Amino acid sequence: MIEIEGFILAGGESSRMGADKAGLALGGETLVARVSRALATVARRVSVVSSREGHEGFSLPVVPDVHAGAGALGGLHAALAACRAPWALVVSCDLPFVTPELFARLASLARDDPEAVAPVQRDGRPQPLCALYAARACLAAAERLLAGGELRPRVLLRQVRTRWVSPEELSDLTRAEHFFTNVNTPAEYERAKAVVNHER
Repeated sequence: MIEIEGFILAGGESSRMGADKAGLALGGETLVARVSRALATVARRVSVVSSREGHEGFSLPVVPDVHAGAGALGGLHAALAACRAPWALVVSCDLPFVTPELFARLASLARDDPEAVAPVQRDGRPQPLCALYAARACLAAAERLLAGGELRPRVLLRQVRTRWVSPEELSDLTRAEHFFTNVNTPAEYERAKAVVNHER
């Protein structure tokens, strides 16, 4: 198994939710706690990436942004800069249905010398905020992009050797249909709560 550190991106503005997403409760846990629990099964250490006040209360190390106001790529950059393992598994806090099995599958595909391992959603879009990154190579790429004003993490995936993971490669895993369900708005939060209630 490759050596991994886990990072939860929790520094977004949550403007569409109207409240800090990271601390929302789902199934009796905060969104950060749900993601952290899954990450801890494959990562030697799990940290929260955020410069927001109050995130020290998650009982996890907090990694501040290096580039303020640089969006999701800025958060990814901060994670890569702080990573002391060869690989960083970076996950957004608003993906509450990620699982240990998903992370183990991604780690198992980090062979043949890729610089990133990233899922492709069923709608064909890449998912850069639930992906594995080779810390050193991807940090250099992130710094180049930020210096040029680019803020989209998916652009980084096109700049490095990425092992794309098709939906079919994850479809045998339990709850695969929910892995990349985002909780960005009050309506999405209600749907997520319905999923949790249905699974009980």
